[in-house]
Amino acid sequence: MHNHMALIERIQKDLTVAMMAKDELRLSVLRMVKSALKYKEIEKVRALDDAESMQVLQTLVKQRRESVEQFTKGGRQDLADKETKEIAILETYLPAAPSDDDLNAAIEGAIAETGANSPKSMGAVIKAARTRLEGKTVDGKVLSDRVKERLSKLG
Repeated sequence: MHNHMALIERIQKDLTVAMMAKDELRLSVLRMVKSALKYKEIEKVRALDDAESMQVLQTLVKQRRESVEQFTKGGRQDLADKETKEIAILETYLPAAPSDDDLNAAIEGAIAETGANSPKSMGAVIKAARTRLEGKTVDGKVLSDRVKERLSKLG
């Protein structure tokens, strides 16, 4: 990638900006991200690379999506909205999700590459498709559902 700041540096910088702007929501989200990244670093006993930082962020987004579902079910729209806003902030640090066309192309390519011809090859196809979508934010569930559906037509 062309000289980009490490994710953790970008977050630190934005944290300072949010502090000066008294942007409470962004501040709390970035503090949370920072401590999640720090925690992971302590666990790994070294600095994280960007891919690992992204994984931490993706986990935080996933947890929030689950909370939104719970809060919406529980009729707590105010809390669901807050989590939704947090997701939006987190997503600004994540690479774009692949478009439908990207996904389909990656799956087709992966099927061709692995010579998959039945749902038994699902794991291999998902792995190959992920490699083709490197650098994008892939929703694992969407990908596996897609692959399953595509392979079931081959079986």
